[in-house]
Amino acid sequence: MTAVADGPELADRVLGGWLGRIAGNMLGKPVEQGEVWTRERIDRFLRRAGALPLTDYFPEPADDEDTRLLRPEWRECVRGRIHGSCRDDDVDYAILGLDLLETHGFGFTTEQVGELWLLRLPYLQTFTAERAAYRNLTAGLKPPLTATYDNPWQEWIGALIRADIHGWTCPGRPRLAAARARRDAVLSHTGNGVYGAMFAAALVSAAFTAPTVRHALDEALAVVPAGSRLARTVRRVASLHAAGLSWEDALATMTRETAGAHWIHVVPNVAVLTAGLLYGGGDFTATIALTVRGGLDTDSNGATAGSVAGVLVGASAIPSRWTEPLQDTVRSAVSGFDGSRIGDLARRTLRLAESRGAHGEDPRDAGPAGAPPSTLP
Repeated sequence: MTAVADGPELADRVLGGWLGRIAGNMLGKPVEQGEVWTRERIDRFLRRAGALPLTDYFPEPADDEDTRLLRPEWRECVRGRIHGSCRDDDVDYAILGLDLLETHGFGFTTEQVGELWLLRLPYLQTFTAERAAYRNLTAGLKPPLTATYDNPWQEWIGALIRADIHGWTCPGRPRLAAARARRDAVLSHTGNGVYGAMFAAALVSAAFTAPTVRHALDEALAVVPAGSRLARTVRRVASLHAAGLSWEDALATMTRETAGAHWIHVVPNVAVLTAGLLYGGGDFTATIALTVRGGLDTDSNGATAGSVAGVLVGASAIPSRWTEPLQDTVRSAVSGFDGSRIGDLARRTLRLAESRGAHGEDPRDAGPAGAPPSTLP
């Protein structure tokens, strides 16, 4: 592991994380419906449009059938039509996480996460496990009941998409990032849903110092129970990659081995994310393109892959075709943040990453990520 960057390099990597998350999210948004937009259908769409291999945002649909099947937001997310980012929960939660840390500091409690949701986040802009937890909060329930009562989505991907802020503000400290992500995640998730958040936060954190993507993945794996389905899935994808299987064959194998899981469940999505990162090999465009072409929860996976790849290479190395259309502007449902400048969000994140609290002096940072698996939800 290399030393944590500081000064301009750290700033460039934090900005790279934000830009990568937003660009990856925008790339995956038009085809975000895993039961419709399979890998085969996505590639067929791209092939008809002359856009395979994918090296830019999606093109406009070539026929009426594709137009009908794309997400309604496609008109704001395809090449030539992007004028700033469109609103999406994958970006809202990064913004909300920034507000959480600025408001309550690194010693925030799970209860404070819930309070901030009620204050800043509209109920109808929450989904699956987050909506269940929100509803439980309004009924007066407290964590961990907010995650377990009448919530069939406890192991879906929602907590994972909230985790990047903890990686960006703990550069090179994956266990600390995972501990904070866990404290956030248990408001709405249990089991592999929580492990997904811990894994993602640690992965983003490790990307600041790891020499390769594989090293970052290994560091992230160290923060979750080795016997969990999530950890076994990541190791399986890594073994297929190491054995020389093609990206297509690796994902076909994982599709068979995770059959029966919903397309928003965290486990099959972590398989797609891991494959995109490994086969992308540290190249920003290849990483987000392969991850989105992998299907399932395309905008969430694209966002996380983009965040990791953006931290690895830094904002200055992200091709301008991904960043210029964003116009340094983000739309958000989070109260007080709509129309924010991406650069300003990154500068505020950098201040937190450089602060004394980023190094874990708060006693509430101790314990969770290193606790025995039996004590974790």
